[in-house]
Amino acid sequence: MRLFFSCALILGPSILSANSDSLSVPLQMQAVRANETMTIDGLLTESVWQNPGLRGFKQRLPFEGALPSQETEVWIAYDDEALYVAARMHDTAPDSIIQTLGRRDADITADWFQFYIDPYFDKRSGFYFAVSAVGSLQDGTLYNDDWDDNSWDGVWEGKAHIDSGGWTVEMRIPYSQLRFHQEERYTWGVDFRRIIGRINERDFLVYTPLKESGFVSRFVPLVGIDHVTPPQDLEILPYITSRAEYTQHSTGDPFNNGSRILPGMGADVKVGLGSSLTLSATVNPDFGQVEVDPAVVNLSDVESFFQEKRPFFIEGANTFRFGRGGSSNYWSFNWSEPNFFYSRRIGRNPQGSLPISPDYVDNPLGTHILGAAKLTGKMGDNWNVGTIQAVTNREFTSTQTAGVRDRYQVEPLTYYGLARGQKDFNNGNQGFGAIATVTKRFFNEDGSGNLLIDQINNEAYVGGIDGWTFLDSDKDYVLTGWAGMSNVHGSPARITALQTNSRHYLQRPDASYLHVDSSATSLTGYAGRLNLNKQKGPVMINAALGLIDPKFDVNDLGFLWRADVVNYHAAVGYRWTDATPYYNNVGLNAAFFGSTDFGGTKTWQGLFTNGWFELPNFYNFSWSFAYNPYTYDIRNTRGGPTMLSPIGREWDFNFNSDSRKSLVMSAFGFTYIGGGGLQNYAEVDAQFKPAANVSLTIGPSYSHNYNESQWVTSYSDPTATATYGSRYVFAFLEQTTLSANIRLDWTFTPQLSLQLFAQPLISSGDYSDYKDFQQPRTFNFKKFGDAGSTLTKTVSATGDVSYTFDADGNGPAPSYTVSDPNFNFRSLRGNAVLRWEYRPGSTIYLVWTQSRSDVESVGDFEFSHSFSRLVGAQPDNIFLVKFSYWWNM
Repeated sequence: MRLFFSCALILGPSILSANSDSLSVPLQMQAVRANETMTIDGLLTESVWQNPGLRGFKQRLPFEGALPSQETEVWIAYDDEALYVAARMHDTAPDSIIQTLGRRDADITADWFQFYIDPYFDKRSGFYFAVSAVGSLQDGTLYNDDWDDNSWDGVWEGKAHIDSGGWTVEMRIPYSQLRFHQEERYTWGVDFRRIIGRINERDFLVYTPLKESGFVSRFVPLVGIDHVTPPQDLEILPYITSRAEYTQHSTGDPFNNGSRILPGMGADVKVGLGSSLTLSATVNPDFGQVEVDPAVVNLSDVESFFQEKRPFFIEGANTFRFGRGGSSNYWSFNWSEPNFFYSRRIGRNPQGSLPISPDYVDNPLGTHILGAAKLTGKMGDNWNVGTIQAVTNREFTSTQTAGVRDRYQVEPLTYYGLARGQKDFNNGNQGFGAIATVTKRFFNEDGSGNLLIDQINNEAYVGGIDGWTFLDSDKDYVLTGWAGMSNVHGSPARITALQTNSRHYLQRPDASYLHVDSSATSLTGYAGRLNLNKQKGPVMINAALGLIDPKFDVNDLGFLWRADVVNYHAAVGYRWTDATPYYNNVGLNAAFFGSTDFGGTKTWQGLFTNGWFELPNFYNFSWSFAYNPYTYDIRNTRGGPTMLSPIGREWDFNFNSDSRKSLVMSAFGFTYIGGGGLQNYAEVDAQFKPAANVSLTIGPSYSHNYNESQWVTSYSDPTATATYGSRYVFAFLEQTTLSANIRLDWTFTPQLSLQLFAQPLISSGDYSDYKDFQQPRTFNFKKFGDAGSTLTKTVSATGDVSYTFDADGNGPAPSYTVSDPNFNFRSLRGNAVLRWEYRPGSTIYLVWTQSRSDVESVGDFEFSHSFSRLVGAQPDNIFLVKFSYWWNM
């Protein structure tokens, strides 16, 4: 036996298998030193690739554990600067290899070879690198043992070649792209995946069984690499831009004549600190090449959440994820999980408002980031660490009124700080982490920022701990949890406004446990959640209990939808994963869920069931149904008394066709009946692939909603004793929205691509039947115009419409006037991005962004009229050229 192992190590890349189980899990893989010049061309001509390669792959899909339909061989070599990976994908029908070409990191149906590596050998994290049969590239990071993130773009090389025996791949991955501890001899974890596109087959060297969890922890040890020194890496990516803006403007606007040219320059820097840490910094960053945000019509009291798209912040973002370690599955039912770090707060739109209504105004489009730095990696005894530090500039709005110009500060100089650490123990059976954020604003001592002191928090501190523990030796059950506290400081006026805003509503008159402290200069709160998940087997179990204190607030550097929540759920399910002639996999779940506030008021409750199945032709379907009994709405009155929520029922359905076809369809439908209204939503996505390098996706969506209790306004009325001295005005709202997401991906080469995105949107809202909320904890209203009340419509000389409410006509109750809330909003946003990576890591972008919008105070939805108005609206056009060059020193 000893002779066998010795011979296996000498022969080069080899597999040593343990035959104690059906998976034939490899014991280790051997790397060999390359003593020749390695040419990355996809041709396996180098001598290190001439010995027999590693075999022994098994299917994970569609037939778990079966032998692959086609053989695969892999090799690993190394030298003093890089790791080399090669593979031969044998194929008895090479003319059937799917040769779809896509831009970098595009999720396309094709034949792929993927290499996974865990260079820290912590069995929880790592990197992946993938090459398609025609040379498209993908890469990203691995974390939490089961999850991956494609936001990281490494600088490496990968080439593929198709021949009569199938296809081959070569990769060169510099050590500068892999962080690892320096040792005399290295042991890393590796795995490989091959995708055979035409039959949707997924072959792995070592795979995660469909009824289990854990991926990185199963990797094969890679041995044989020695006398390699991690490089003291220094990467510099300077850029220059030229930006031309052609925007709409008013006649006589002194700040905007319709056009301007804005040159710019900056740089990104990465420095390897020791063998395990990477420092990333950006100076005067420009993100003009990212896709525009979609337009939204938000009639709720909750802030809209937008995904981060800026490369500096999305790269390595998983380092800063909080409360999501250990478990592979986190269910949620009406649980508004706080994000302790929401990177879009850095560079946000200025928050200050003006004390006047000027004739002309020049608002900054965002807060300028003076600089930002990010440190990530390993420290000490395998602690995963990360920190972000950023400073944003003071921002000013210039105004002109009656020919007089003025200038107001709308955002102070601000420092943002974030620190995160996490470590697992006992071979991943337990884990512990901590996070802390700091936001500090510097208001001008000369008084020019005094208006902001009552509008923006002065400083905010947030801290939390998280962790997990498996409850059994087989790692079937895992208990995860987190807890956090927040502390916000500001002037009495600012903290009063914070207590009464839509996240907190501490002024609710019928909540005896709440009160507003108008003299307070700080606000402190807490939150936390426990989650139980069954990770393995056909039976699924998931349960959670979470709470968010009414005074908890993380929105200076995080994102919080709601406070004052106690939330819980318990769910069970069963999954059939063994493929049959009738299905590939089937699943069924059921759950009970609910929420209360801290006073015990039942704000949400229900029963839920859902299921899914995938057919042998890879069409898949899913459905769900939920029933909600009577509960109470503590937010619809916007800080007023509690309102009853009538019984509700929800249905949804989802469908996806076979992604291998030239036409791929998906559809989603949603209906909710009850709760005082009716919601209908439908979306269809059609992806056309007329050529191997062209993809056009058109995704129209349509919603038609009726709401019996749409918030309009509230006003003080001492005669309204039943509702604590205020009137709460609601209306019947009929809202119709038609929109579409349109994308064109045209990939000329793996390095050159054109992306077009456009989002047209038309949304109308028709308000009618204005009414007065009558009594707390009911759904009772009195329509204005009935029982002695009056409703008066007024049209001004300029055509503006307003409504005046009076609860008792000529009686003592005061009247109140609001502008017509009816709306018809149209928007078209889009951009075109030509991206050319002319050398590894160095890129040229050509970008055109256009936006146009139009709005009328008309509630009727008339497509032809709205479309005509949208086409006729004058656009804003922005053209950008960005040139970057990557240096590795």
